[in-house]
Amino acid sequence: MAAQIIEVRSKQDKKRFIDFEWEANKNLPHWVSPLRLERQELLDQGKNPFWQHAEIALFLAEEDGKTVGRIAAITNQNYNDFQKDNSGFWGFFECINDQETANLLFDAAATWLRSKGKDKMLGPMNPSTNDEAGMLIDGFDTPPYMMMIHNHPYYPQLAEGYGNTKAKDLYAWFVESARAQENISDKMRRVSEKILKKYNITIRQLVKKDLKNEIKLIKDIYNNAWSANWGFVPFTDAEIDKLAADLKPIADERMLFIAEKDGNPIAFSLTLPNINEILAKIPNGRLFPTGVFKLLLGLKKIKTLRVLVLGVKREFQYLGLGSIFYVKSIQNALECGYEAAEMSWILEDNYPMNKAIESVGSRRYKTYRIYEYSLNK
Repeated sequence: MAAQIIEVRSKQDKKRFIDFEWEANKNLPHWVSPLRLERQELLDQGKNPFWQHAEIALFLAEEDGKTVGRIAAITNQNYNDFQKDNSGFWGFFECINDQETANLLFDAAATWLRSKGKDKMLGPMNPSTNDEAGMLIDGFDTPPYMMMIHNHPYYPQLAEGYGNTKAKDLYAWFVESARAQENISDKMRRVSEKILKKYNITIRQLVKKDLKNEIKLIKDIYNNAWSANWGFVPFTDAEIDKLAADLKPIADERMLFIAEKDGNPIAFSLTLPNINEILAKIPNGRLFPTGVFKLLLGLKKIKTLRVLVLGVKREFQYLGLGSIFYVKSIQNALECGYEAAEMSWILEDNYPMNKAIESVGSRRYKTYRIYEYSLNK
């Protein structure tokens, strides 16, 4: 019997949708389970402020009473308003290794997005570029860092088999702290100090106790710095408040920096402990009864970092503050006992940033792909 598509309408089906992530990936090497509570909240239209300007439809593929796939179709009005576009999105894709089943799922998303008047669909987005984005197409031999996708190696084949084509690749870079330190030359340090002094720029750590207000400063920089980037969508105030609340429990303020010129914030760098080190020890994604203790006890033992986001206001991007932040972050990482870091994700055509990352001895070790599909067929 061929698979059938069911649109999620009940709490029971929504639970099936969420739970299938664990069913689909339980035997996938290096997959790291997210927290079930986090997944529930991400899709909760009452708790996630993203849904104040977005819509979602969830679909399950079912065969002989068993769930064999899932997909979400998403509209994001803020994205289309900012990008002057008319795109829809797909995300949260999981599927058995069967092209027919995958085609049914993509068809369901495409049909729903056409009903919303969209011209094309992009994905995967879980649910936007400010969350998890991209399908892993190489680098399957190592586990993902926090907030990064890890999928079956056959997923790209299923996506492309339906007719999805590449829209943009996203890079992830890896570097060991000691190697990065070795690649920071005395010249780089002198140039950094000279730039900071010449332009009256100071770099300070963010204050974790005041993270809610600090994040608001970052929001202005981020929305300015990234405004010309492919796929960018600005944060709303509600979204930035939620981000601050989510990050505060795990943030290490020694790895959070903001640059100020004449007292005005112009750039920032957020590097976070890689909480996936702990989540890998909670394979069922449940905090209770034992997961919460593993989480609390593990926070101080994390040895890797993810450079989550770095932004410089557009009028100051010529100064090379990205490299200066990397120098500062590497120094602090070594002092704090962090052994390695991932810098992700970086647009494939962001040549200045990729060059700066490579200059400190990093190697590009994972590629994620955003696909596009015309809905005017």
